[in-house]
Amino acid sequence: MAESQSNAPLRADAVAPASGVIHVRTRLTADFTVISNALAQRRGSAVTIGVAAYISSLPDGSPVTITALCAHFSEGEILISRALRELEAAGYLERRRERTPTGQVRTRTYFYDVPGDLPEPPKPPRPRKRPEAAAAQEPVLPAPAPTPAPAPAPAETTADADPRAVAVLATLRRVDPRLILSEREAARLAPAVARWLAAGVGAAQITETLTARLPDHFLTRPAGILAYRLRETPLPAPPTRPVERPAPIPPFQTCDGCERAFRSPTPGPCRDCRHNSRLRTAC
Repeated sequence: MAESQSNAPLRADAVAPASGVIHVRTRLTADFTVISNALAQRRGSAVTIGVAAYISSLPDGSPVTITALCAHFSEGEILISRALRELEAAGYLERRRERTPTGQVRTRTYFYDVPGDLPEPPKPPRPRKRPEAAAAQEPVLPAPAPTPAPAPAPAETTADADPRAVAVLATLRRVDPRLILSEREAARLAPAVARWLAAGVGAAQITETLTARLPDHFLTRPAGILAYRLRETPLPAPPTRPVERPAPIPPFQTCDGCERAFRSPTPGPCRDCRHNSRLRTAC
């Protein structure tokens, strides 16, 4: 009689450890992924391990670009790209630029369960002989070397952006933790914020305008919402400062003693007559 198997969770050992994790194992027969302990227990960033586990669970042909991974994870482009670079440096991930049989250059991503287990790259298609050359039995010249693909454009950085505008964008996450921007997004939004600062709008007023009445759920990346507000919101007027008016000039008065004209808010003796009067009183 065959031994029956069950998918029910296995109970922990009778003698449980005094501390630490206690595993409750479940035998999985479908919809699971096997990864090595060397990867799961890798020291360093938890984001790197999570990205690796997610890529391992995807079927062949699934997109694993930074944009596709950012759409799945809550982390931004900086952390996702850093995780991919760490996996590539450790030998788990490899990106190759390969030429297809039609002559196009494509970037293919290979993910390895064990670092260093690299398959042989596919051989390029053999060049076809020209019919007229074959008929005339001319020597076949070697195929010209393929034109190297243009290097990718460098990613935008905040090096050329207004540092005051970048500082305003960086503080938005303190008001709403969802407003996390990558370096590329901050560089793209910085010129609009710089125009507001140049118009005399303070950083506190810009922050209030960009963070007020945000929706409960974002249907797009935070950078898209901020770009829309910077583009569609009329430029706020800077706070007005009270106008300092000069003190009023007192009118002319006629001195009661010497009948000279002098300026004073009230009639009476002039300054010289008041001084002489005090001297006479002192004597």
